[in-house]
Amino acid sequence: MRGLVMNAADSIERQNEKLLKITEVLMRRVEQVTNDGGAAYEHFQRAVMLEDQVRTRTRELETALDLLNQSNAQLSGAIRSAEAARNTLTDAIETVREGFGLFDEDDLLVLCNSRFAMFMPDIREHLRTGLSFEDYIDRASRSRFLNLPAGQTPRQWADRRRARHRDDHIVFNVSITGDRWVQISEHRTEAGQTVVLQTDVTDIMRIERRERSRILDNQSRLIGATLEHLDQGVCIFDNAGVLMGWNNRAAELLGMPLAALRLGTPLSSLLEQAAHFDLRPAGGPTIADWIAIEGARPPLAYEMTHPPGIVLKVDAREMPDRGFVVSFSDMTQERRAAAELRRAKETLERRVVERTLDLEDALTAAERANASKIRFVAAASHDLLQPLSAAKLFVSSLAEAPDGDTARIAAKTQNALESVESMIESLLAISKLETVETFEVGPVDLTRLLAQLRAEFAPAAAAKGLDLRVVGSSAWVESDRTYFRRIVQNLIGNAIRYTPSGKVLVGVRHRGGTVRIEVHDTGPGIPEESQEEIFKEFHRLDARASASEGLGLGLAIVDRACALLGHPLGLRSEVGRGSTFSVTAPLAVPPFVMRQTQAISHVADTGRLVLLIEDDDELREALELALGRRAHHVIDAPGIEAALALVADLDLLPDVCLVDYQLGDGTTAFDGLDRLRAGLPGVPLCMLTANRAPQVAERCAKEGMELIQKPVDLDTLDRALKRLAVGG
Repeated sequence: MRGLVMNAADSIERQNEKLLKITEVLMRRVEQVTNDGGAAYEHFQRAVMLEDQVRTRTRELETALDLLNQSNAQLSGAIRSAEAARNTLTDAIETVREGFGLFDEDDLLVLCNSRFAMFMPDIREHLRTGLSFEDYIDRASRSRFLNLPAGQTPRQWADRRRARHRDDHIVFNVSITGDRWVQISEHRTEAGQTVVLQTDVTDIMRIERRERSRILDNQSRLIGATLEHLDQGVCIFDNAGVLMGWNNRAAELLGMPLAALRLGTPLSSLLEQAAHFDLRPAGGPTIADWIAIEGARPPLAYEMTHPPGIVLKVDAREMPDRGFVVSFSDMTQERRAAAELRRAKETLERRVVERTLDLEDALTAAERANASKIRFVAAASHDLLQPLSAAKLFVSSLAEAPDGDTARIAAKTQNALESVESMIESLLAISKLETVETFEVGPVDLTRLLAQLRAEFAPAAAAKGLDLRVVGSSAWVESDRTYFRRIVQNLIGNAIRYTPSGKVLVGVRHRGGTVRIEVHDTGPGIPEESQEEIFKEFHRLDARASASEGLGLGLAIVDRACALLGHPLGLRSEVGRGSTFSVTAPLAVPPFVMRQTQAISHVADTGRLVLLIEDDDELREALELALGRRAHHVIDAPGIEAALALVADLDLLPDVCLVDYQLGDGTTAFDGLDRLRAGLPGVPLCMLTANRAPQVAERCAKEGMELIQKPVDLDTLDRALKRLAVGG
């Protein structure tokens, strides 16, 4: 029985045979049993069950055998497909015109085409599957067809080739005997395999060499033409001091026959032929001494002369390969001109002495006239100071009165009188502008200056029914405090004096690192032919004005002070529409900023001129105050029509227009948008609104308007103004 035990290695037929044998033995034993019928039946039952198990096992084995046969069939098909694919791949790479080789991740040759290593026939027989990349490079380095670079051994070439193989992508050229070239390209695949391509680039290299030779020939002709075009004589020598190039001008300047300049002529031979020149400069080496210097040679420059008076300047410069270029420049005319200049200088000095004597006489006469003028101004100032001092005393007493309004008016009057006194004192100083006294230049606070001038001129403007507006500024300018105040004071005073009705606007514009104070008026304007005359002393356009209204010195003083301070003075005027005077001064760092320890490293950004249209008086005043603290200058109006009228009267376009959405009487800013754009051409518009309806935002976006929601955030508004401002 034990000999009949199933063996997994047996075939299905052998296993079936054993199972049948087992069944036969068991049935025989059942028949031979002499026990009672129950035991015999049990043996029979077991035999039947065993037979069923044998049949089941037989079916399972038959099924496994079928599956095994199918797997064998599929494996055979896959092997045939792989073999076909390999043959297809082999046929494909055979069609490639380049040499193709594939090495696996272990750098062993997988396959290659017949063109691989076609330039090295002596190693082709070793190109078999499994060849290592190391062996391939070793055999290639020792190939008799490899044209090694000069000074490089096969071992060195192989080491360098292996080093390149470590890169993922490389491309280089290899020289082959017979003046042939092969381009090697290596590329690493994602699986770590290496593809090697070998391309014949001989034709490309030959074309490139021919093109390079052609370019060099063209460059040589171009250099030759350039040398011939130069006014200097030029000679080019190699590192052995042998002539390699020259131009005809060199032979002409050296006074030697052109045949003496031949390719390969040493410099020493040329110097011998030019011996008629004095080649030894005073206190320095000659060209021959310079050539003998070991190491790097510094540039050399000296002059050599010819007895008839010809002077040549010699310049020598070394080239990277220790060759050098020598140029000769004819300096004869320059030296003759210098001699003539010296003679002219001597003649001029004599004439200067003569003219100096004449000018001294004229200067003496001018000084006498100027002294008379100064005495006149000083005397007039002294006479005016007396009654003004008395007026100050009376006004000071009036300021102590208990009536609050009277005290306030008296205080303003006192400030105005103090300003007049300061004007008279400044006049004394301005009368000395022609003397050697210097200005005291420093930071001038425009906030304080403009506030004082507003208070000073408000009564005079109100008396004439003028609308005086002084737009404040937080900027500081670099100037003389006294004279700068006098300049602006005269400009405002003139505007009020010559404006019979309308408005006077004083504003500040920032332009880069400068500040321009502008005074606009709606006066009669100044004809173009008179615009230069008004800056002359004792000149007034209104000849009927009385002497009490001034002597016509204001603009003359302004012009002279601006010229001495270096402040550009401007005038723009149109008859019937008014005038604009301006003075420009550089920005200054406020004193309190200078005292800080690097806490602020730059001057604050400059402000903008803003037209504010807001029907709410309190909000308009609050916005004007807030923007003024951010260095912006605000002119305001309660509505669109009033704003356009203000701009037309002042003849001044703002940098930005801020307009409230709801302007009262059920109208909105959109209703007057066309009028705004017509009256403010090119001026950016910014909408202020508490209305958060999406239609408002969409309309603003469509019209290209900035939208800022109320309550207004000052930082957001400030950034928007600086971004939108014209020229900002």
